Amino acid sequence: MAEFKLPDVGEGLTEAEIVTWKVKEGDTVAINQIVVEIETAKSLVELPSPFAGVVQQLMVSEGETVPVGTPIIAIGDALDGPAAPSEQTESDPYLGMAEKAGAEEQARQVLSTDIDLSNPAASGSGEGESLVGRMKADRGATRRARKPAAAIQTQAAFESTGSAAPIELDEEDDSDGPVVPATAAPAAVTQPGNVRVLAKPPVRKLAKDLGVDISSLTGTGPDGTVTREDVQGAQGGGAPAVVSTGSTDGSGSTDGEREWREPIKGVRKMMGQAMVQSAFSAPHVTEWVTIDATRTMEFVERLRTRRELREVRVSPLLVLARAVMLAMRRTPEINSWWDDAAQEVVYKSYVNLGIAAATPRGLVVPNVKDAEAMSLLELAQALNALVETARSGKTQPAEMAGGTFTITNVGVFGVDSGTPIINPGESAILAFGAIKKQPWVVSTDAGDEILVRQVTTLALSFDHRHVDGEKGSRFLADVAGILEDPASALLY
Repeated sequence: MAEFKLPDVGEGLTEAEIVTWKVKEGDTVAINQIVVEIETAKSLVELPSPFAGVVQQLMVSEGETVPVGTPIIAIGDALDGPAAPSEQTESDPYLGMAEKAGAEEQARQVLSTDIDLSNPAASGSGEGESLVGRMKADRGATRRARKPAAAIQTQAAFESTGSAAPIELDEEDDSDGPVVPATAAPAAVTQPGNVRVLAKPPVRKLAKDLGVDISSLTGTGPDGTVTREDVQGAQGGGAPAVVSTGSTDGSGSTDGEREWREPIKGVRKMMGQAMVQSAFSAPHVTEWVTIDATRTMEFVERLRTRRELREVRVSPLLVLARAVMLAMRRTPEINSWWDDAAQEVVYKSYVNLGIAAATPRGLVVPNVKDAEAMSLLELAQALNALVETARSGKTQPAEMAGGTFTITNVGVFGVDSGTPIINPGESAILAFGAIKKQPWVVSTDAGDEILVRQVTTLALSFDHRHVDGEKGSRFLADVAGILEDPASALLY
């Protein structure tokens, strides 16, 4: 029997939360089949199994945070019994697989940078195959991985109730997080435990705290989801229970509670630590400029009619991204970094353009690698893919590493602008405010006129240790000039 230990899937991460198990005890799994979804300090990551066999024991419960190296699942032959709590496997499964391939470092680099762990078809399955990272060219044609039995049974349960809708966030109680599977109540035509009911992690934890068997409950939420009310009703005849992990509904109330607590962990914890580190280590200066972006909006409309760009989403953010990289040519300090330990300023000839994205689990900043070398079409495609991946919660740690400059588009929330905090390892960040129709003084041959124009505000925060006011102002003015007149980009 082999134990799969929690690996470091990022850059020196020390712990992760078990969010959702994709298998249950007794399931048969193949090598590289996705078995669990975890949340690190940077993102949600799906882990593939390094072993083939039968799941003997899920050693960590959903919702628990454990250190890297902790055994999380035991996999063995069908005749093996459940793993004893005291059993420990001395060898790291990832390390063992890496030794077969040649070296531990190679395996860790594959996990942290090159391989998209969210792709269950990253490599095939079968005896003798290596863990995630084996390239398709090395093994020939493969077939799509079969849907795990649990997923098939869950879908069957939906179909039996006349609903085949996908599992989505509960619109009436979305702060509890995504709906995840829990052990199900026995169905009329299936064996107990074969079909999983639905419950959110806080609801499942509440059931555990109150001693309620969630598998015996019939969910009253959307698509049969077990709700907090279902658990509380089973525990005390319908009387609400006051717990410290209260959750909110759409109105912000918490089932009658006046206060509630949520643990600071995962992406939110990392974001908080990074912002404190940046705010108190780099002296921030923020400059603002309000501009007439009417010509940019007209340019965006023309781009949308271009045959090459009809299949991608074109927005003012695309023009701003291009303007930022052009303006950096005149002010390279914006794309540099103050290395305090070495007492050096590190200049970069490449631009890894970060775009701050709000997700249900917190703010993430994935970046487009080598954005300065992309055509307008390639940049539009990369930005679209970046945003979609972030919204789905599948951004990988490698996609957030190595950023050199960040844009935060606060305008999508109707906000005029703000004073953004620089991301660690960078020297500047640009806030893009909402574009609104406002009266604007326009100079014409007949004199000054007040016209309705599309107006926006840009705010640039920069590290004043090596980006002085002149350089910051020049960069911001160059970006503003391109947005006011996109044709001026030909001058750069």
